[in-house]
Amino acid sequence: MVNQVNDIAWQAHQGSVAAIIQVLNEKLANSGVRTRAIFDNGILQLLCEAPSREQLEQSSLVDRVQHILESIAPRNIRRVNINSRIVREQQLLWLEEINRDPENQVLWSQEISLAKPNKIKQFIKYFGEVKAEYKQPKLPKYQYSQVLRITNNQRHTRIFSTRIKIGFSLLSITIIAWFTHSLLGTEQKHLTLKDAKFSNSIQSWKAHLYHSPIVSRRPKPITNNLNNSKVAYPVKDPFTNAIRIANKTTSAAKTAKTPAQWSEIAKHWRKASELMSTVPENHSSYKLAQNRTELYKKYSQIAEKEATKK
Repeated sequence: MVNQVNDIAWQAHQGSVAAIIQVLNEKLANSGVRTRAIFDNGILQLLCEAPSREQLEQSSLVDRVQHILESIAPRNIRRVNINSRIVREQQLLWLEEINRDPENQVLWSQEISLAKPNKIKQFIKYFGEVKAEYKQPKLPKYQYSQVLRITNNQRHTRIFSTRIKIGFSLLSITIIAWFTHSLLGTEQKHLTLKDAKFSNSIQSWKAHLYHSPIVSRRPKPITNNLNNSKVAYPVKDPFTNAIRIANKTTSAAKTAKTPAQWSEIAKHWRKASELMSTVPENHSSYKLAQNRTELYKKYSQIAEKEATKK
């Protein structure tokens, strides 16, 4: 990899103001000059500070700064305004202070233009730095073998550690999934079995409803569970109550023959549909309740049609 010095130089070449400041401060450290910079309206505003006026001599400082910046060749930066002053405490808005009162804020100010960099020279310079960085030193045979052995050991250790982490993660996910399934599985299984029984009862009821033979003689009186006992509608859990009513209504529909019986069945299907429609959104079976609301309403309409038949 390219070392840190080359990396900062490359960032400065790409136009990073922070990297440009770092390079300038390193180059000007022997003269006691510190810099700050802001890129504003296409101009790099540069502030040079030092404890004394002698360290900020205009001609020599401008030449050094220009030489450093042209060696960096920052992308998209051609105009630089150099400001100088005696060092002060940190000011975050130093550029605004200088623009507001330039005569009392700076010793001198000078704008310079950077020469356009030679693209071929810049490429050759950077390529040479990268090539030198990647060039591996020659080691004696025994040292090379030792380094290779250490590298292989580190690689195997890293692979083994990664596999342990992956295995531990999979085990944790499996335990969490099993625990969740254990908590929800019993309730879900109970609802699934009840829904399956209910679905089979409905299919039997519909088959009886549409395919029963025509009876030529008057049928005997039939005892109906819904007529002989009152159905209670507790309101603690509307979903459970609606399922209970639907199960009883399905059983009664298997033996219903008279209009009165079909009318009673239609009434209870409507009640089951109304209860399903009151299931709150935070209920675990809310989506199923919405589906059953429409389904029970259709069953009520079918029963009403049967009640009107002569």
